[in-house]
Amino acid sequence: MDPADKKKLKALANTLKPIVIIGQSGLTKPVLAEIERALNKHELIKIKIRAERETRQQISHEICAATDAELVRNIGQTAVIYRANPV
Repeated sequence: MDPADKKKLKALANTLKPIVIIGQSGLTKPVLAEIERALNKHELIKIKIRAERETRQQISHEICAATDAELVRNIGQTAVIYRANPV
């Protein structure tokens, strides 16, 4: 993804609300399945990750690896990820 595409996605993500919230249990299979459903439906989603900073970054990268998505931005407890739907 080039910087221009990322900039557009960041602008689109400003108005979004978090669809998935990851809490104490961390990244579980049901949470990952919900993220898959959300990506299939919306392509661009926000995820609220309630954990320490390093853990949040690790979880963000695990989500992207497991779903073939790209991390657009990580700000505080919110991660924005994108995956284009195959046409």
